[in-house]
Amino acid sequence: MKNIHRLSRRELKTILHHTGNVCLLLAGAMLIPLIVSFIYNEPRHFLPFILSASITAAIGFILVKLFKVEKKMTLKSAMIFSTFIWLIACAIGALPYYLSGELSYLNSYFEAMSGFTTTGFSMYSNLDVVSYTMNFWRALTQWIGGLGIILLLLALLRSTGVDVMRLYLAEGREERLVPSIKHSTKIIVYIYILFTFVAVGLYLVAGMPLFDSIFHAFTTLSTGGFGMHNTSLLFYNSVWIEIAAMIIMMLGATNYALHYTVLKGNWREYFKDIETKVAFSIIILSTILVTFFLYNYHVYGNDLLLNLRFSLFQMVSAITTTGLQTAFYPDILSKWIGLGTFLMTIIMIIGAGSLSTGGGIKWLRLGILLKGISWQVKSFILPGKAIMAKKIHHVHDLKITDDVIRLTGAFLSTYIIVYIVSVIIVLIYNNDISRVMFEVASALSNVGLSSGIMTPDSPALVKIVFIIDFWMGRLEIWPVLLLIAITINNIIRR
Repeated sequence: MKNIHRLSRRELKTILHHTGNVCLLLAGAMLIPLIVSFIYNEPRHFLPFILSASITAAIGFILVKLFKVEKKMTLKSAMIFSTFIWLIACAIGALPYYLSGELSYLNSYFEAMSGFTTTGFSMYSNLDVVSYTMNFWRALTQWIGGLGIILLLLALLRSTGVDVMRLYLAEGREERLVPSIKHSTKIIVYIYILFTFVAVGLYLVAGMPLFDSIFHAFTTLSTGGFGMHNTSLLFYNSVWIEIAAMIIMMLGATNYALHYTVLKGNWREYFKDIETKVAFSIIILSTILVTFFLYNYHVYGNDLLLNLRFSLFQMVSAITTTGLQTAFYPDILSKWIGLGTFLMTIIMIIGAGSLSTGGGIKWLRLGILLKGISWQVKSFILPGKAIMAKKIHHVHDLKITDDVIRLTGAFLSTYIIVYIVSVIIVLIYNNDISRVMFEVASALSNVGLSSGIMTPDSPALVKIVFIIDFWMGRLEIWPVLLLIAITINNIIRR
């Protein structure tokens, strides 16, 4: 037990070796926007991206050659690596923004973290003038982040069986599509690429230009929510584009094990799954409530269908943790405040499906908690010796033990504590508690819906709090807490 908070030198070498592999992977990704620079005649971006790729490749090459894999990863070292690598990836991903001179380094890091964690807050003050090249990089970071940096690494690089299993688990993925985790990761990548093409096609059919379709396919399927315009999807003012976006958002937020089952022909499983039931119950109920709230206050006039259109889109964007908007903070502050913002806050905290690109507490955990409450109430009514079957249907019939319920409750409690602490810190700088609770929920659940608090001019401490929330939300808290515990323990021992 005395070594539980320590990393051996051999474990550290293995972590640094895999860090080098990720750097090489990102260096390759940084060369792709150069194609966009050439197509759209934006030569000013050649040097920033070539320099960024060169620096990243050099770091990666040195780490891979200098540190060899001397020990298979333990779950502890895999969790530390999964936590650490997101910080490194964002430090690297910030380079194109910074070297182009468009953003300060803190804002660049914020943009990169928002991208890779598929959150969607942006440090660009005017998105309407951002270049094609930089927009493509923003979208690409979200596409990579939606898939997962480690999962992409596992699918592309050779790793030992033990390392694959522990890295897969360390990034918060417990479900397997097939018995082999290596094969499972490849299937997820294939499905993700397939859905990317489907998303581009849906946007094109809905009337969106080609580049815009590719950009939004990347940011919608990843449930990232970066937009090309200050008014996000409202810029297009198209019902068909909004319908396409909602379909893609639901694809991204749905469990990939469930996608795999449906693609194999078992489409009935989709409607039997507990996550589907939780998601659609929340969407339907919240949309009805918010529609009548907006209609009652004539937010979008006396047109019930128009109020329904705005309500449904925001609810789907919130529960899938995407963050695309057709309602913005001037309207949210003056017209949505109350039931509208309250429900969106709750729904953002609930989040998307497990083993999906979305964040939040997750539909599965909420389903388990609600079932747990139901089972507890029934236990009071049933005779003392009665045996109650505790099962849910999630891709397959699953038995739920008391330990699973306790762990789910512990996660929810920890999530709420982190949320409360973040709210308290932000309240030091902004005393509008309704907006702060909304904005922090959006940050911690990797959503990106905004009430206007987070801007390029926000205080540095608030930006840092949001960056940490993005990071912790993407990793589902536990790996971050482990890294903090090890760091504190090492400091105390010194």
